[in-house]
Amino acid sequence: MNKQDKEQSVLEIKEKLDRASSIYITDFSGLTVEQTNELRDEFFNAKVEYKVLKNTLVKKALQVSDGKFNTQSDKLNEHLKGPTGIVFAFDDPVSPAKIIKKFYDKGEKPKLKLALVENVAYESKQLNQLASLQSKPEIVSAIIGSLNAPISGIVGAINAVMRDLSSIVEEVAKKNAN
Repeated sequence: MNKQDKEQSVLEIKEKLDRASSIYITDFSGLTVEQTNELRDEFFNAKVEYKVLKNTLVKKALQVSDGKFNTQSDKLNEHLKGPTGIVFAFDDPVSPAKIIKKFYDKGEKPKLKLALVENVAYESKQLNQLASLQSKPEIVSAIIGSLNAPISGIVGAINAVMRDLSSIVEEVAKKNAN
């Protein structure tokens, strides 16, 4: 890779770091081609990007980045060693953790080195905790459900009043008919 290609790669990584809501650094060693392709498909379906990158290029991108991960650059640099795959999550910061955990439970690969979610660092031993967090769609669904519950309660109460009123009207009509 020549100098111009390296500079271009650093700019692309910087752009992804600046846009990402969370990043996950993994050790992908030991994955077969089939497992890697399956993992990439899962990430693609979840609308996250998975890249195998040179550690030195990522470190340079962190230096020039003005993004939210700069405060954690020392911690990131500690984990940028050996084979490294980086997951960039843009919309849902938790979905990559669920995917990584699912694959890890199958065969202990890939290994999570570090995750930065909402500028909080999660070590590999915290993968279960991170994967148990609700994803953005789950949170939205819960909020909508809780907003909908009082409305359905009001509708039920109004229907009960109408039903009771119609019963009273019927009873009165029966008495007047006799």
